Amino acid sequence: MTVITQLRPGTWQISLPFQGEYDIVGSYLLVGENEIAIIDPGPGSTAEALLSGLREAGYNPQDVTHLIATHIHLDHAGAMGSLIQQMPRAKVLVHSNGAPHLIDPSKVVASATRIYGERMQTLWGAIEPVPQERVHVIEDEDVLRVAGRRLEVHYTPGHAIHHVIFFDVHSGELFAGDVAGVRLQGIDYVRPPTPPPDLDLEAWSNSIDTLKRLRPDVLYLSHFGPTSNPAIHLSRLREQLSAWGDFVLGAMRQEKSESEIIDLLVAQMDPQLQRITADPRSLHRYEIATNYAMTVQGYMRYWKKKHPERL
Repeated sequence: MTVITQLRPGTWQISLPFQGEYDIVGSYLLVGENEIAIIDPGPGSTAEALLSGLREAGYNPQDVTHLIATHIHLDHAGAMGSLIQQMPRAKVLVHSNGAPHLIDPSKVVASATRIYGERMQTLWGAIEPVPQERVHVIEDEDVLRVAGRRLEVHYTPGHAIHHVIFFDVHSGELFAGDVAGVRLQGIDYVRPPTPPPDLDLEAWSNSIDTLKRLRPDVLYLSHFGPTSNPAIHLSRLREQLSAWGDFVLGAMRQEKSESEIIDLLVAQMDPQLQRITADPRSLHRYEIATNYAMTVQGYMRYWKKKHPERL
């Protein structure tokens, strides 16, 4: 089963069933002027669910014209190679830093396999290459004419060096990927997704400035859904990014091990989330969206690589 919700005329949100949970990993469907675009189609493990969602909304997957990636992490673009085989009209739009890894995903697969081991297939499903002739590179300040829209492309590194966002200046809708953080629906809590290897706090702060400068009416988060108070949301994200980073740095200065820092971060941050939500499952759901282990690994790599003098 797939949950698909129409947010506005021509804009749909698809909730993909990831690790047995909904409303954690999502895609956005844009329809207009005889074109169908999907932003962040998700992992290969949910590809069939995405196709079912399209059909449920009344659209034929063979009519999809664009598959668009905010970035190439597997929970956002892992299904690209599999889906493109069933979408003969579609072209793939991705930032130049990410394009080579969609054409040849071997390095991405090898890196992920080292992390996830035997869970690779269950989590991510098939990770197929995208034919080079189907890949169209996009860059900062490009303008995409897609599904009756004019989408501005803005390069937004910090979470990943291949991250971009898409802004419809006419509707005020901003498709934010992961650079606007994680905030599950119904919970007023923003969590920073900071996996290795690309975490860069300075670049991320600049990207947050970019999003604020655009003054969107709504942020569409991949994890998960719309948030209609972008300025407040982005300020909270910046605060959390800094606070969590300082926490990890302090523990590293005390020469704590990675596993110790993970335990300390859980003990520090989980009570904050528990005070906000009465649902104990929320802890598990946020952990699926962005887990503590990779959060700590990202910060540790950042401090060692970018600011060894602070250690």
